[in-house]
Amino acid sequence: MRDVPLPDGAAGAPPARIVDGVRAWVTSPPLRDLVARFGGDGPPGDPPSGDRLSRDRLSGDPFSGDLAAALAWLDDFSARHWDFRGGRERPEAAEPAFDPRTAGLVLAAASALGLARPVPPARRAYAHLVVLGGLAHACLRRVAYAAHLVRSGTAVAGEVAVLGSFRPLSVAERRTLADAGVVAGDTEVDALDAAVRLAFGVAGPAEEDGVDGGHPHRSWSSRTWRPAGSPPVRVLAAPSSDPGRRRAHTADTQRFWAEHVRLAPGDPVLMVTAPVYVPFQHCDALRTLAVPYGCGIETVGVDPALPGLARLSEPAPTPGRYLQEIRSAIRSMRALHAAVAGG
Repeated sequence: MRDVPLPDGAAGAPPARIVDGVRAWVTSPPLRDLVARFGGDGPPGDPPSGDRLSRDRLSGDPFSGDLAAALAWLDDFSARHWDFRGGRERPEAAEPAFDPRTAGLVLAAASALGLARPVPPARRAYAHLVVLGGLAHACLRRVAYAAHLVRSGTAVAGEVAVLGSFRPLSVAERRTLADAGVVAGDTEVDALDAAVRLAFGVAGPAEEDGVDGGHPHRSWSSRTWRPAGSPPVRVLAAPSSDPGRRRAHTADTQRFWAEHVRLAPGDPVLMVTAPVYVPFQHCDALRTLAVPYGCGIETVGVDPALPGLARLSEPAPTPGRYLQEIRSAIRSMRALHAAVAGG
């Protein structure tokens, strides 16, 4: 399958160009074929159903120009067919059983849609490098990859920002850290602190700030580390924008960081995550950072082939996990489209 580019992350990209990128991704042949495989397009002569979506509406002039309707339909379709979390955390998602043909189609589509292969940064210099937190092993891998980029010549004029939350570590995550010989505390942000110590060779933060809001959802913390020969590294845990219902999510941490760092129009920002999350987190960053601040966004996934990451290995994503994150990308693109198109 031919690779499908993500929406344009260039600084100052006009809304129309971002919308065109969303349209190209959600109406691409790889996604169209996945929809068809899961019942979104029946054979000729079949009666219409709630999941029918004819191929001519996913090609040519997609959805007769109504991209908002296409995104709403795909959101609903993916909720019924590709949501294996059911509101749970990602590690608790069920893994469905697929026949070999379906599994192969999912893997090929994930690769073409930008969820499978790591791509190196396109530039040699950025205003900021942002590392997105996650599960314990992801914290170690992403921070290690950021340190590798800095040491291998990627220039960062501002800071390396490591964004996380006060999410408690699970028993399995604690075991992962122990197996890797990493001493960490109780939360995701503690794991990120430990990852910074390990990857950047620093003993402790040079500056600390924060507020104890009486509950993790209302609290925030900022620790700035100053490794020798490196830009400063800030580990930031943000408060939730909806503390009565949930912990801080990725968009909360991105907005909170942008306010702290005084993100400026035109700033090129490099974001590091796992390849499987690149489409959805790229579009989240366009919505929360590029659109309101006018900065540029480039999103890359950790390269698992780097020798230094061997002891921090993680299993390859399954077909079910790829489908789950394709759904995440659809939802992120729907929110991005609403932000730039006013719909």
